[in-house]
Amino acid sequence: MNTALTIAGSDSSGGAGIQADIKTMLANGVYAMSAITALTAQNTMGVSDIMNVTPDFLGKEIDSVFEDIFPDAVKIGMVSEKELINVIAEKLVFFNAKNVVVDPVMVATSGARLLKEDAIDILERRLFPLADILTPNIPEAEVIAKMTIANEKDMEMAARIISEKFNCCVLCKGGHSINDANDLLCVDGNMKWFEGRRIDNPNTHGTGCTLSSAIASNLAKGYDLQTSVFRGKEYVAKALEAMLDLGKGSGPLNHAVTIDEVVTV
Repeated sequence: MNTALTIAGSDSSGGAGIQADIKTMLANGVYAMSAITALTAQNTMGVSDIMNVTPDFLGKEIDSVFEDIFPDAVKIGMVSEKELINVIAEKLVFFNAKNVVVDPVMVATSGARLLKEDAIDILERRLFPLADILTPNIPEAEVIAKMTIANEKDMEMAARIISEKFNCCVLCKGGHSINDANDLLCVDGNMKWFEGRRIDNPNTHGTGCTLSSAIASNLAKGYDLQTSVFRGKEYVAKALEAMLDLGKGSGPLNHAVTIDEVVTV
């Protein structure tokens, strides 16, 4: 069985973070492992507190995984402190990790800031260059590319800037009033749009975590990047279409859905 490791924060309500990642990986047919960067007290209405693990402990978590069940892919989500980012970067290099998917989580769906200001520079210098693919949403891409994104042409420019700067592939996720649910994949300067179907569901808690984990899962199974992105988007769409309705705020997806193994680009 193929394996995947998620390095991210815990979501006590189960809709995002480590919990969403593990559910997604299982639904996409891989064995999931985790290294927790932080505990968060959160639910569908927001994040009330964050308690980070120590850098030493995070390093031992990652060691424990790589030294026993080497992951076929690694997804990295919420990492709020520069010391933790440095540990992750050191371990990825030491173990020569493959199929690294970095979801640059900066702000939660609820609006809570999840990345300290002084950690952004370290994230860009140490972690982004190690990624096979970055998966920023519009607000995150604006921060990373240092530009305003107002339309699809801007998305293409931002994706190219980010890809060239960090020498990696970039999936710039649409939405956020730019387009329906269309995402842009930039690989070596070549652009491919993935059209998504707009699903009238206000419950979108954890969609970013879910997509990046689905992509990592499919890379772990040996699919190429383009197919992995396509299958990841299909999985998220089906999880939204299931219309799970939990909580008083922006609720979680139904991670129990699966997609047909014959689905390809």
